[in-house]
Amino acid sequence: MKKVSKNLVGMLILLILLILILAGVYVFGVRHFRTHFFPNTSINGVAVGDMTVDDAKYAIQNRIRDYSLTVTERNGITETITGDQIYMQYADNGEIQKCLDSQNPNLWIFRLTRGKNYKISVGYTYDKAIIDSVLDQMQCFQAENEEAPTSAMVVETDDGMYAIQESRQGTTLDRQKTRLAVMQAIEANASTMDFEAMDLYEKPSVEAADDELTEKVEDVNRMLSTNIVYDFVDRQYVVDKDLVKTFLKEDENGNFKLRRDKVLEWVKNLSYETDTYGMARDFKTHSGRTIRLAAGGDYGWAMHQEETANELYHAIQNGEQGKKDAVYVYRAQDRSTNDIGGTYAEVCIELQTMWLYKNGECIIETPVTTGTHSRQQDTPSGCVWAIDGKEANAIFPENGARVQYWLPFENSCGIHDSPWRTAYGGSVWLTAGSGGCVNTPPDAAWYFFDTLDVGYPVVIYYSEDQPVGTQPWNATTIPVVE
Repeated sequence: MKKVSKNLVGMLILLILLILILAGVYVFGVRHFRTHFFPNTSINGVAVGDMTVDDAKYAIQNRIRDYSLTVTERNGITETITGDQIYMQYADNGEIQKCLDSQNPNLWIFRLTRGKNYKISVGYTYDKAIIDSVLDQMQCFQAENEEAPTSAMVVETDDGMYAIQESRQGTTLDRQKTRLAVMQAIEANASTMDFEAMDLYEKPSVEAADDELTEKVEDVNRMLSTNIVYDFVDRQYVVDKDLVKTFLKEDENGNFKLRRDKVLEWVKNLSYETDTYGMARDFKTHSGRTIRLAAGGDYGWAMHQEETANELYHAIQNGEQGKKDAVYVYRAQDRSTNDIGGTYAEVCIELQTMWLYKNGECIIETPVTTGTHSRQQDTPSGCVWAIDGKEANAIFPENGARVQYWLPFENSCGIHDSPWRTAYGGSVWLTAGSGGCVNTPPDAAWYFFDTLDVGYPVVIYYSEDQPVGTQPWNATTIPVVE
């Protein structure tokens, strides 16, 4: 009995010792995990198992120092900003202590193999003042790597027209936007950022798709497509792309303006080169001899410069093509250099003869009687006049004289039949001629009246050797009836 009791007592003592040991271990664990994290615990991916709060802070500090921000730039280039560069430091915000406080140390024995993963806002600081220095060290901010953006613009092409040159995006970053974006990425603990995706590059002020730019190109190319021909039969004046360019002026905004003054200047020069009204001209007489007629008379082409320029200005704006006529104040019968054309009357004072040409052929040659020289009523000579009117069965109010055919051409002078005369030609005109008109036999006068209309030319010269003769002092429509 005594032996059994001794064994029982011994076992009981061992059991009590074991319980005391286990209790001590448990108490030790409880006390230990009041200041240490459970095994297999992590904070933001950093293993902090069996660490104190200070140890965990140190471990996280090391992780923070290992921080890096990878920057992707335009053209696929990458650079890295490290925590050391920006002096990144842990800033205790009490979150780690809260993680420890959230542990129940009394349950440590159940957490030996199963820790907890905490996601917390880790406080840290960095030197914001050094960000500019960090940016300055980056390759993307080196002058040799910065290409400024260029706006889309209107440029001249090889064919002389204009097109939109595409913009170039360049590689120049907006410094202030980039600085702010980098700081925001660091403060968000981001590991990557894309400058292109974040729209941090400077942009061209004008893109190729700009409506205003498209309109500029369309406007200038429309004007340059102009191809207008002023056809003067034996010479042409063309308003084409090359000429229109001399009329254009590009302003500071890249707009092409058509200058009215340049258009008018060109029209004035065109008028100077082609107008014939009242000007001296060469004339081939009935004999085939060419004489020089003096300036004067009222026949020829006279361009209305302002109206012609105005029409041309609008035609260029609309990009018109084809032949175009000028606007005229006075018109002649032929637009070639020889504006007299093929249908006209020719009078030689000395020969007292008049010829009628139709389409270049002489169809009538007749003697006539011109203004009375002795009374200073000479028919004007040396120039070309245009027929001003056409009247059948006319009556001269001054003396009631009747004529069948009346073609006035200069003031009171004209071509008409004179039934009161019995003879024409010779020297009658010296003392018993007309009052300045060209008296014509009735049978010949009909042809002139039938062929010539208002505006047709009458060429009068004294002689082939002396085109200009004595000019009238007192011409009158009153026919001198002899």
